[in-house]
Amino acid sequence: MIDFWAGALLHVTRAASPQFARPIFFRLIRVHADWITYDGWIWLDGYQFNAKGDAAARRSIFVQKAGLQVLAPTAVESTPVDRRARRPRRPTPGRVASDS
Repeated sequence: MIDFWAGALLHVTRAASPQFARPIFFRLIRVHADWITYDGWIWLDGYQFNAKGDAAARRSIFVQKAGLQVLAPTAVESTPVDRRARRPRRPTPGRVASDS
């Protein structure tokens, strides 16, 4: 039995559902355990990732629990980006920039 938790990264392939002939990575928000489904199938809410690794779309998917792969957090986590480093530095009022 696979345990799922909010924040888990799942690799969803055709083994989980025929609609995923092209596999996706899916960050789980919640499992709809109270929704009635076929035996072995579940509804999941989460975010689908694009090729760059960004959350591109929020989705609800209907999949076979046995066909899902839970990925280790270190396998997909990227190095955090310092967004401040991308911005050009603003000159401080009253200071003159030096060439040295």
